[in-house]
Amino acid sequence: KVSENSETWVVTALLGQATMTRPEAEKIGKLLELDEEVVQALTVVPLRGQIMEMPPTDPIAYRLYEMMLQYAPTIRELILEKAGEGVMSAINFNLGVDTQEDPKGGDPRIVITLNGKFLPFRAW
Repeated sequence: KVSENSETWVVTALLGQATMTRPEAEKIGKLLELDEEVVQALTVVPLRGQIMEMPPTDPIAYRLYEMMLQYAPTIRELILEKAGEGVMSAINFNLGVDTQEDPKGGDPRIVITLNGKFLPFRAW
């Protein structure tokens, strides 16, 4: 294991959406045979959220976008009901992507886990 971070975080950093420490960037750079310019870029604080056009045209990204269009209002209402008025953090956050066997057979199912800290809104 080259990084102490999760595989999803490492991929996020390799896509330019998170910042690696210099030692971590060097280890990953050596493993992936990246040149010094790319290794250095992995240590720069990114301008997050600028990686793709909206709506996305990539089929996987578009399906995720479509899911949020359909289910975000439901998720919002359930967060309000279960935790109160506030938001789910995308900073204090974990993301997991796994596959599992479909009990009906055939192609695997994809399991995406979004785990963010609840941040209540406060009066000020």
